[in-house]
Amino acid sequence: MDHREIWDERTARRYDTPGVGMFAPEVLDPTVDRLAALAGDGRALELAVGTGRVAVPLAARGVPVAGVELSPAMLAQLRTKVDEATLPVVLGDMATATVPGEFALVYVVYNAISNLLTQDAQVACVANAARHLVPGGRFVVELGVPDLRVLPPGQPGVLFASADRYLGVDTVDPLHQRLVSHHVRWDDDGTAEVWRSSHRYVWPAELDLMARLAGLVLEERHADWSGTPFTAESRSHVSVYRRPAG
Repeated sequence: MDHREIWDERTARRYDTPGVGMFAPEVLDPTVDRLAALAGDGRALELAVGTGRVAVPLAARGVPVAGVELSPAMLAQLRTKVDEATLPVVLGDMATATVPGEFALVYVVYNAISNLLTQDAQVACVANAARHLVPGGRFVVELGVPDLRVLPPGQPGVLFASADRYLGVDTVDPLHQRLVSHHVRWDDDGTAEVWRSSHRYVWPAELDLMARLAGLVLEERHADWSGTPFTAESRSHVSVYRRPAG
C-alpha cells in the first residue's frame, strides 16, 4: 500500500492523542528539549513532519522550524494548529524534497525513516538530510531496534502491545528487513478495525554506514531522548550525526 493511502484523512484525524501515548509529556518534552538544545540559534527541519507533534512545540520554543510531509491529509491536520508562516512545509518525499535555505538541525523521529521501504530510499533520505545542513550541523534519527531474538524459528510475528480493546502485532520478514505493524481496535459494539503500517527496519550499524556515505559522522547515541546509555538490550536509539565543519 502506498503511504499516501495509509496516512489518509481518517488516520490524520485520529493521529493526535493529546496528553497520552506519543503525545504524553514524559515522551514529548524530552524530545523537544533535546532538539531545541541541538538547534541552538539555528533553523531546524523535520522530515515527515506529520501533524506537527514535535515541530509545533519546538517552534513554540522559538526555534525556526520547517518541514517535509508526504501526506496532504497529515499536512491539513497540522494546518489546524499553525499557519505556513509559523511552520512552512514542503509537500513531498523526505528522500528527495528540497527545502529552501540551510539548517543547523535536520531530524526524523518516531521510526519515520523506516516508512521508506527500500535501502536505496533510506540512503537517499540520509543524503538529502546532509545536503540541507550547514557545516557543523546535525542530523538526528529516532529509531526502534527490532527484537528479533523473541521470534522462534517458523514464527512470523510477535505481540508488542495489549490493552483494553487493543492488540498490536508485528509480522517480520527478516530476509528483506520488512516489518508490518498491525493495530487492532475494538469498538463498543464489538466490531474490530485493523490498521497496518509497513516498515523497513534499519540496524544501528547500517544507519551509521548510510550516514558515512552522506559525509556525516556519528557524534553520540543514546537509548532515548533523556540520554539513557545505549546497550545491547535497548529497544530504540536516538543517534546524532554531524556534518564536519569545513
